[in-house]
Amino acid sequence: MAFSKNVLDIDPAKATDKIVDMIRTSVTDFFNRKGIVIGLSGGLDSAVSAALSVRALGPDKVFGLLLPENDSNPVSREYGAKQAEKLGIEYKEVNISPYLEAFGVYEKRDAVVRKLFPGVPEPFRFRLVLPQNLLDADRINAYSIELLLEDGTVKKKRLPLKDYLELMAANDIKQRTRMIQLYYEAERRHYIVCGTTNMSEAMQGFFVKFGDGGVDIEPIANLYKKQVYDLGRYLGVIDEILERAPSPDTYSYVVSDEDFYFCMPYDVLDYILYGVVNDVPKEEVAAALGLSVEQIGRAWKDLARKLEATRHLREMPPATEF
Repeated sequence: MAFSKNVLDIDPAKATDKIVDMIRTSVTDFFNRKGIVIGLSGGLDSAVSAALSVRALGPDKVFGLLLPENDSNPVSREYGAKQAEKLGIEYKEVNISPYLEAFGVYEKRDAVVRKLFPGVPEPFRFRLVLPQNLLDADRINAYSIELLLEDGTVKKKRLPLKDYLELMAANDIKQRTRMIQLYYEAERRHYIVCGTTNMSEAMQGFFVKFGDGGVDIEPIANLYKKQVYDLGRYLGVIDEILERAPSPDTYSYVVSDEDFYFCMPYDVLDYILYGVVNDVPKEEVAAALGLSVEQIGRAWKDLARKLEATRHLREMPPATEF
């Protein structure tokens, strides 16, 4: 079949049945557990994964956790709760901010911001962003930090590698703290933890090791984001979530997945990634997307770099062979 935008079309009913069967078999036969715990972020992936879990096990065997912290967008909690109520599942909220404060996450992170912006007035919000001209220019993938002041002023600086590593080391504690909460709730109920990573994220390492990557099953890890949207509409995910821009939701200044990591919209990324995975010639991908071969080449180089840099996240740790 020639490459086109139809290559990612799925039958939502058949895809749902296949995933539901996997979830049910995994819980009852592989893990021999009673149900599922899932973190509800107020985003599409967790909403779809929760809906699939309910289809597989029933609402009485799915438990949702809302895990906000100081930097979370308030709508994340609102949308997560609304989706849980629509699904008819039990859920509770655990604010993880005290755990993060005890570890010094906010203190460590804000110290980097103040070093880069001496004398910056508080309160402030910040986010990390990558250059967004990936398709149009060869460039270095170097992060910048954007600071939003209370008066609406935005300041921006290139982020040195040492400071980037410090910020990420602190920020990744958020996902790892959520993982601890999920496993606490799962083990006390004799449940398993359901992951929410889609294929576009999994292939490029857009998850935290032993954080949102620390789960028992990944129902949508073989679905591109476009396909997750198709399932979301089929499963009746609330409109607020379907219309919300995908975001890591870990920074006080709202940032999208595109700005923070992918540098292109999902409706382009998915097809380029499909082309890489399935060895589709660049010329065919370019023609179908209305882009130049040079643009596709730049995107492929970026994807290849991310695939290699994050390969260890998708594999077992190295061990000595005998």
